[in-house]
Amino acid sequence: MTLEEFYGQKHFFREGSLLYNSIQNNTFESAIFYGPSGTGKTTLARIIVSRMGAEFHELNASTCGTKELKEVLESAKVKFFGLQKEVVYLYVDEFHRWNKLQQDSLLQALEEGTVRFIGSTTENPYFAVNNAILSRVRAIYEFKRLENDEIRQILDNALTDRDRGLGARKLIVDEDALIMLTDRSNGDARIALDTLGFVADNMKGKHITLAQVGEAMQRQTSFYDRSEDKFNLLSALQKSIRGSDPDAAIHYLARLIQADADILMIGRRLMVCASEDIGMTFPQAISVVTSCVQGSQMIGFPEARILLAEAVILLASCPKSNSVITAIDEALGDLRSKKIDDVPAHLKDAHYSGAKKLGRGEGYLYPHAYGGYVKQQYLPDNLAAAEVQYYRPTENGREALFKKFLEELKK
Repeated sequence: MTLEEFYGQKHFFREGSLLYNSIQNNTFESAIFYGPSGTGKTTLARIIVSRMGAEFHELNASTCGTKELKEVLESAKVKFFGLQKEVVYLYVDEFHRWNKLQQDSLLQALEEGTVRFIGSTTENPYFAVNNAILSRVRAIYEFKRLENDEIRQILDNALTDRDRGLGARKLIVDEDALIMLTDRSNGDARIALDTLGFVADNMKGKHITLAQVGEAMQRQTSFYDRSEDKFNLLSALQKSIRGSDPDAAIHYLARLIQADADILMIGRRLMVCASEDIGMTFPQAISVVTSCVQGSQMIGFPEARILLAEAVILLASCPKSNSVITAIDEALGDLRSKKIDDVPAHLKDAHYSGAKKLGRGEGYLYPHAYGGYVKQQYLPDNLAAAEVQYYRPTENGREALFKKFLEELKK
């Protein structure tokens, strides 16, 4: 696999990024890869070493101990200090499984530079890896679950690649089957590829259907029979919440659960509702909903239905206001369509040498010195002159209190 064929982790790995350039320039040093399974840690390690053209040793800490590690280190020491002057790359998967003494066996080799080390772990390295090791690696890269479009690209490549994938079989895969594989892999490319391979190896003929993928993943397929169903149900759920109809909202939640919808899929929509449709009428809604979604993930179904139902009933029963989304969208719209004046000088940062000479912060009134509020201009000049107002509070719920407070300040 090449650098160009690696998908995901764009927050640190993309063309032109420091990591990408270090691999291209053969200047990559030791690192720790941290993140969930199936996100590309081992794959990227193998790509890096293949680019370096160096000797590569791969160990798994769950099956190998100090004996195997010392053998690799002794061999690396001979190559580094001998006539060959070669650096050996060592990749240790599940590095967190080694105890402190086992991890410390690497220290001398890292100090001498006889090995370039890549350790991968699903545990937080700041807790699972010795500080002495952390201080000797170049960087810690956090891998995140893959996005659906990245999983889909990996599946498409596997289906078309004749040499390393299933391309030679000329399989026909239904679109809804691919959608389910993508959704249900939960950002784990290994799950997606293993499931696809399992179905391909154990079916009759060359046609992969939704039913076969559902059987392989032990999931209901009704949610994927028509790709628009999930969007219709999610839309109906949000609109019922917005319409303050808890009975209808619970009905659509039940249909989503019955159709085997993912907790995160439901949870994301509920968190949007909490800010878009309730917002300042009950600001605590977002905290309650987030807690319900996180709790649902921890306990899973069937009990998760109770927490999700609590979130739905709360949202449907709250007073409604879209003032939050209206405020931010109008502000963003002005930035796109208007020429906006600079930040007023009295609001600019004055905590550096020379700021006073530039007039930075001059004339700023510290509200706490005036009992918590003092009248002064905060908007850029042209917006202030136009008396722009983005946040327009309603009389609903708690928002009425915020509205009254802001109006009293203006008086």
